[in-house]
Amino acid sequence: MTEIERHTIAVLVDNEPGVLARVIGLFSGRGYNIESLTVAEVDRAAGLSRITIVTTGTRMIIEQIKAQLSRLVPVHKIHDLTDEGPFVEREMALIKVAGKGEARIESLRLADIFRARVVDSTTESFVFEMTGSSEKLNAFITLMEPLGLVEISRTGAAAISRGPASF
Repeated sequence: MTEIERHTIAVLVDNEPGVLARVIGLFSGRGYNIESLTVAEVDRAAGLSRITIVTTGTRMIIEQIKAQLSRLVPVHKIHDLTDEGPFVEREMALIKVAGKGEARIESLRLADIFRARVVDSTTESFVFEMTGSSEKLNAFITLMEPLGLVEISRTGAAAISRGPASF
């Protein structure tokens, strides 16, 4: 059986209408899954945006994704951060937990351990803000479930290679 791999791919594209739809269309048209997708302008003067995609697939599928992305007209550069060496990847989440009494105290205790900040508080709920790896966020969310997890909003992964080299 061929092993499924998780890859973080950074794509530098023209910042113009329809580019994101074209990139997403490439994935959906071929049945590739996107675990996380973030996009933001990174160079206003040059009119460039960076799309960070976290996807999974066999080595062959990952190579197909990169090859097909490189053929899209608005794409300037593609970096498979997973293959190219060490990189930093972070995600931010807002996590709403409702509870009273011991559950409320326990959620605050766990938030402190995970370095989650309280950004909103009522007498019956908290909204925690947390930044870290997807695994760290998932672990915190799992622990919040029995304590009254109500809602989650996540940014998706932002990633950048380590060292002095640029995109």
